Order: sequence, then C-alpha cells, then structure tokens
Amino acid sequence: MSGDEYVYDEASGEWVPAAEAAASAGAADTVEVRDSVGNLLQDGDQVTLIKDLTVKGAGQTLKRGTLIKSIRLTGDAQEIDCKYEGIKGLVLRAEFVRKR
Repeated sequence: MSGDEYVYDEASGEWVPAAEAAASAGAADTVEVRDSVGNLLQDGDQVTLIKDLTVKGAGQTLKRGTLIKSIRLTGDAQEIDCKYEGIKGLVLRAEFVRKR
C-alpha cells in the first residue's frame, strides 16, 4: 500500500488520487470567456460592440462600434462587466462584443 489518499469523483463515478482531484478542481474554477468571433477575453481588454444594444434602466442605446475600455470578467462564460460613461453597473453578453 503506497499510502495515497483517494477521493470519489461524482462527475466520473471513479476514485481518483487526491492530488489529481485538487488539480482538476483548480482548472475547473477558471472560466474561458470568448467574444463573438472566438477570441479569448481577459480582464482589462478593450472591446467593440458589434450590434446596437438598448440598455435597460438607462434609457440609452449603445451604438455598434462603441469602444468599451477595461472590461472585467464575472466568472460567467457569457457575461462581462464594464464601465461606460453615464451607465453604472453595465454587464454585456460576450456574444455582442469583439476584442479590439
């Protein structure tokens, strides 16, 4: 007996070494966010809107081609948090932006 610890993985239904389970759990925490054409987005990137978007609650429409600076990832694969003048707490869907 080697003394390794094993953990039951509910997703696969198998017993796996604890070190392997910890490594796969760390990799699962990172979410890849991709724009409309498949480019990988990261915190601080600049994006351009590919479609006119009506902003609910602000009574404003963001036009196609609008540059959004310094985005932040939210942990959701389809949403990005960003700042735009006059709009607080703007969250955009990744499918409507393209990396600049």
